[in-house]
Amino acid sequence: MKVTKRNGKVVLYDDEKVATSIVWANGRTKGETITIATGKRIADEVFRRLTSENDFITTKEIQDCVYEVLCEQGYPQTAESYINY
Repeated sequence: MKVTKRNGKVVLYDDEKVATSIVWANGRTKGETITIATGKRIADEVFRRLTSENDFITTKEIQDCVYEVLCEQGYPQTAESYINY
């Protein structure tokens, strides 16, 4: 799957980068703990949802999907931190 970044550059989707961003955002919150394994599981779910829609996605679509999955899985503070990142 290819991602169109905000600057227009097209890159391959990197679920490791998404997982790292989720864990980083979680580190900026209190009361919620996301391990690296959980971050990877959430990133896998994001990938699964996005690949069912298109072969090309935008950074914004990834961001929105991560926010949605984090909220659904009980991490609202991390979702807010992620969206503000």
